[in-house]
Amino acid sequence: MTVQYKPYEERTPDTQYQELLRRVRTEGIYTRNEFQDKGTYTSVTLPKMVFPLANGVPLITERRCAFWRKPISEIIAFMNGARTLNQLRQYGNEKTWASWWATWVTAQKCADFELQKGDLGPGSYGAVFHDFPMPDGSTFNQWEHLIQEIRDFPSLRTHKITAWIPYYTLQHRGLKRQVVVAPCHGDVQITILDNKLYLQMDQRSCDTIVGLPSNMIQYAAVTLMVAQVTGYEAHTYVHNVRDGQIYEDQLPWAVEILSRPPKAFPTLRITDPTIKDLFAFRPEHFELTDYDAHPAMNDIPVTT
Repeated sequence: MTVQYKPYEERTPDTQYQELLRRVRTEGIYTRNEFQDKGTYTSVTLPKMVFPLANGVPLITERRCAFWRKPISEIIAFMNGARTLNQLRQYGNEKTWASWWATWVTAQKCADFELQKGDLGPGSYGAVFHDFPMPDGSTFNQWEHLIQEIRDFPSLRTHKITAWIPYYTLQHRGLKRQVVVAPCHGDVQITILDNKLYLQMDQRSCDTIVGLPSNMIQYAAVTLMVAQVTGYEAHTYVHNVRDGQIYEDQLPWAVEILSRPPKAFPTLRITDPTIKDLFAFRPEHFELTDYDAHPAMNDIPVTT
């Protein structure tokens, strides 16, 4: 077992998500950019959220996230190098992926970046994680080499993953952007202390109402996967939001979420303990139990 969970009745309800949301709501500065039709309340001084996994995995309870397997499917797809909509669909049913990524890879949007319809681009998560471009023209699989380094030299402080290739993501007159959505999450650092695995994820930009709950559960799942294949206890997951937003049309949902008392976090387990290849995990290898949450909110607006 990669996590030593407390019994459910001994877990303490976690308030960190609500505290972060409240700070964005009360301290966020209103701003707009030229590429979106909705403004945001934005904060760049948010505290890190630190989740000892013994207290449960950080799947929020302020609203029921029955879709929890979807973000896990997404991160597995990206770790395996999925770059196109068709490749993403190999890791989850078509309806799942069509609900979000399909809106970003239309022929018109891809043409803006000189990409083919359905292509997220060489600066997207899957391409950067799995096929990072090398100076000699070859590619570098970041996750594969990270796992090998942890196995060979666990005490090193260089267990890092980046989701960012600046010459594919920045956009100004001197560069041609080649990604439909600049990576928002995925800068990962892993530390092994006393045979326990700590994973930190820095998030460049974050829709705290819609995106953050998905990002929290998917990187908690990554923590479990990396721990299992390297043989360490999954101990702590740390989530650092660099730029957190609430869109102006999401404010009523933010107020409702903040009115609901959080409950204890649930239990997430990998059902096949024999998997030792990081790229062999699939969403069906995860089981969620002890999930007691407030009613779902399925009508929250999303700005694209």
